[in-house]
Amino acid sequence: MSADPPRLIAVNLPPGPPSAAAITRVWDGGDAVLPLDPQLARQSRDAVLAALRPDRLLDDRGWHELPAALPTAAGLAAVILTSGSTGAPKAVELTSAALHASATAGLARIGATTDDRWLCCLPLHHIAGLQVLLRARLAGTSAAVHPSFDVSAVAGEAGVTLLSLVPTMLARLLDAGADVGRFRRILLGGAPPAPSLLTRARRAGARVVVTYGMTETGGGCVYDGRPLDGVEVAVGSDGRIRVRGPVLFRGYRGDPAATHNALRDGWLATADLGRLTAEGELVVLGRADDVIITGGENVRAGEVAAALAEHPAIDEAAVIGRADPEWGQRVVAFVVASSPAPTLDEVRAFIRTRLSAAHAPGELVVVDRLPRLGSGKVDRLALPHLPSQPGRSPI
Repeated sequence: MSADPPRLIAVNLPPGPPSAAAITRVWDGGDAVLPLDPQLARQSRDAVLAALRPDRLLDDRGWHELPAALPTAAGLAAVILTSGSTGAPKAVELTSAALHASATAGLARIGATTDDRWLCCLPLHHIAGLQVLLRARLAGTSAAVHPSFDVSAVAGEAGVTLLSLVPTMLARLLDAGADVGRFRRILLGGAPPAPSLLTRARRAGARVVVTYGMTETGGGCVYDGRPLDGVEVAVGSDGRIRVRGPVLFRGYRGDPAATHNALRDGWLATADLGRLTAEGELVVLGRADDVIITGGENVRAGEVAAALAEHPAIDEAAVIGRADPEWGQRVVAFVVASSPAPTLDEVRAFIRTRLSAAHAPGELVVVDRLPRLGSGKVDRLALPHLPSQPGRSPI
């Protein structure tokens, strides 16, 4: 390892093996990697490079020295852009120590050995995909890296024992009748899975580990409700989840104010709401900015979405608030449903059996699929632009 500070190398290559090989090459050289989304338009890519000012760019035309690079502190291993599901993405600086702490603790929790083989079908410009590479690297095992998620390719990959998925991917494997029981562990993250999906997967023999984490924690830091070794989780008086431990990021590149707001006294204040059970398990309730104020009542959108997902005719659900002249905001539910889809009245009655009347949606939008980001999270910024369907108008 060089004694010099690492250079930050932006990688903009086709997804899959080319990107994986380049990232490994950067790390082997003692430098830090900024993996770019290969689907970014040139203008967006240039804006990222101008804002983050890496030293070099590697793309399909070769290496390019970049002007006016920002100094990079010792120990940096990666700069990862957050998915930006609710706003502009942030550039998260992760040290080698933090990434290694996360990967090592994760490997220990699932009992990974040198006999295991990983499959990576998640984007490498997101922390979940990058961590698959790192886990395999640290464990001394191989990883099959796919350019994208393809049901047939994942189901047909021989010798794989461990993989990371988002809920939509798992649902598609189950829909295709794939043998999910052949995997020793499936790490499931990116978004809270519906209870019905977990039940269905486990009935099919899947050994699912539900993970919670974010780019700022180096990926999943809580497995099945329990923090990884070395990680502390608390819930503040405001209901927000707080995380402390060696997995935390260094800061947001070029944004000291945002770093100061996120990191206080060694704790990361997340944007998620949660609670701890009597046994110390973390229950994630949704995002703090998901609160809908309707008729003076506070409604957590994530709580409503989770309840909707328990409806037998609803496969997936997302909830937002929409401005309402009478109530201030109304609860709007977007659902992927079987045929026939439930009516608004049926959905309202169902929610009232589980939550208060204020939680009952005032508008129901049935869609073929929810808009999602590359990380697997619902693109909440796109939801308001989806059209209401006939018969699903607000009450």
